[in-house]
Amino acid sequence: MSTTAQSKQPDPADRTIETRVEALDWASVSTHLDANGWAMIDALLTDGECHEIADLYVNDGIFRSRVVMARHGFGRGEYKYFAYPLPDIVAHLRHAFYPQLAPIANRWNASMGINVRYPDAHADFIKRCHQAGQERPTPLLLQYGTEDYNCLHQDLYGEHVFPLQVAILLSEPGEDFTGGEFVLTEQRPRMQSRVEVVPLSRGDAVIFAVHNRPVQGTRGTYRVNMRHGVSRLRSGNRHTLGIIFHDSK
Repeated sequence: MSTTAQSKQPDPADRTIETRVEALDWASVSTHLDANGWAMIDALLTDGECHEIADLYVNDGIFRSRVVMARHGFGRGEYKYFAYPLPDIVAHLRHAFYPQLAPIANRWNASMGINVRYPDAHADFIKRCHQAGQERPTPLLLQYGTEDYNCLHQDLYGEHVFPLQVAILLSEPGEDFTGGEFVLTEQRPRMQSRVEVVPLSRGDAVIFAVHNRPVQGTRGTYRVNMRHGVSRLRSGNRHTLGIIFHDSK
């Protein structure tokens, strides 16, 4: 099957974020997530929206913190976590994706024997996070330059973790940068890791597993451990928007 989920309507510039996300072929997204732990969405954002979001990076007033990856052994490059209130487009993306992904997350947890279930509305899930002391927003903007990279990792920030997240590439490969591929690894029990490179263009999104995903084996369902990262940039600059649905302590 195709690795991408096409919108049912053309020209995203004429539609709201919520309309674009709702119009996606969610049956195909769900099928690809089940089979691979990730699914790509073509042209979710316009070039103008990508530039608008990337340009926010210099506005320190809208962020709660900045992380220089080399200081923590995370790789090279840097990122900033948005503060509340989130910029409108970031908030719209978070609120639009969550209700589409919550049924998939609940089905995954049920198949893996995990008792946690996620409410229909993102606001109710965030309330759960905040009651547990996870009150800091996690959507982030990442910036890479030549020779920068992001080590394989999982975005876990506390007890409450939503099992899917979204990354949107804001720069154009081959034009703004070279190298810098989005990479996923999958570790199955008693097997070597499998690597996937997701071929994103500017405005494309990828939905992927934060930590574990279910896989059907000959003896039932088992958990596969997922990690993600970014390969080394050979040249240029790369910006990415990360939409994480749980908040952090």
